[in-house]
Amino acid sequence: MSVSVFDLFKIGIGPSSSHTVGPMIAARQFACHLRDSHGLAAVHHVTAELYGSLAATGVGHGTDTAVLLGLAGHEPDTMNPDQIAPAVAQIRTQQTLALLGEHAVPWVDKEHLQLRRKSLPRHPNGLCFRAFNAQGEEIAVCEYYSVGGGFVVDGQGQRVTNPGLAAGRDVQGHGQGLPHPFSTGAELLAQCHATGLSMAQITAANEQHWRSPAEVQRKLQHIWQTMAAAVQRGCAATGQLPGPMRVRRRAAELHRSLSSHPEAALRDPLSMLDWVNLYAMAVNEENAAGGRVVTAPTNGAAGVVPAVLHYYVRFLPGANDEGIATFLLTAGAIGIIYKINASLSGAEVGCQGEVGVACSMAAGALAAVMGGTPEQVENAAEIGMEHNLGMTCDPVGGQVQIPCIERNAMGAIKAINAARMALRGDGQHVVSLDKVIKTMMQTGADMKSKYKETSRGGLAVNVVEC
Repeated sequence: MSVSVFDLFKIGIGPSSSHTVGPMIAARQFACHLRDSHGLAAVHHVTAELYGSLAATGVGHGTDTAVLLGLAGHEPDTMNPDQIAPAVAQIRTQQTLALLGEHAVPWVDKEHLQLRRKSLPRHPNGLCFRAFNAQGEEIAVCEYYSVGGGFVVDGQGQRVTNPGLAAGRDVQGHGQGLPHPFSTGAELLAQCHATGLSMAQITAANEQHWRSPAEVQRKLQHIWQTMAAAVQRGCAATGQLPGPMRVRRRAAELHRSLSSHPEAALRDPLSMLDWVNLYAMAVNEENAAGGRVVTAPTNGAAGVVPAVLHYYVRFLPGANDEGIATFLLTAGAIGIIYKINASLSGAEVGCQGEVGVACSMAAGALAAVMGGTPEQVENAAEIGMEHNLGMTCDPVGGQVQIPCIERNAMGAIKAINAARMALRGDGQHVVSLDKVIKTMMQTGADMKSKYKETSRGGLAVNVVEC
């Protein structure tokens, strides 16, 4: 399997890459399949079944909304977040859904959307779509799995990409011909030693297998700009987040406080941490509100990498566009190793696969832009995961709010400390990145399902909803 940096960093909408972005891609793929195989005119009605974690927390994570939008032809990277509520309200009010915006079929949630708590065989995040003709005969059935980070595979385990994307915008490739192939941390270090290139340079060369150097740089800048825009929106928005808990948005108030007292940094050198907390919380409040974010590598962990990257841009001398590209390419390389060898899915391995992976990616990336050797970068990434092992995914009320928002802030702070610890060493350490990734996957397999994005354990059952 070959994975691109731009598979890890996907632009989409909140609140969840596995429960919102992935199901929207799957639903649109099914609608496109109907168009191409039977013709939409042959379809009288469709049904969608959500399995496992998608059934347990799907409504709180917006899966029901994502399925409607995907069937209607919308795409997560282009959908205007402000148009989501009106589009869904129209479908539910009129009880009619236009497949791909072209062919109207009846839609009533209670009749056409089923929640099934059991899991399908391949993954806890399973979907099954069915289409019927006017005689009530089933004419098509497709299974999909949203396996974390917006990645989707079909019932045969083949990767599904967003069917509306233009050729070359999303990589399906198999990796033949990559100049510097790697799938483990050890292989990535070996490539660095053999070529004298940094991890970022290795990754950039591989990306240029699919895209021109100018296109790679343009896409990296677009990712950074989207991350920065999420921080800006989060710092400006006030009020409450959607859902029954009425969680108050805090980033705007924190931003006003920090901006109005710049002299605090002179009295308290750790006030920098307040800014990092702000950046992470701003992004994840935007995510919880269904806004535009970058999966990094998931939506639930979307604040960690932007927060640490903002720390680099704002607080480290000499920060520039080249450093931003180096940061994202290094973080992407580390994320690719996790994707190939473990999981990015909270429903499969708990939050260690989301915030833990994001912390590892950000730690290695920060070490790189601070001048670390490949060994120190690998060490930073290992530290970032080692101290997130066993982290559960227990969203209160099935919402990506508590403890998710603060958890991103803590992940960002851990990443900064991990990078600094690694840079104080020589890169030699006992536990390798590959060993900690293997341990993370084993820990996730041992973790009880109630702690894996089902809202049946941990904080999710010990906090009384308002």
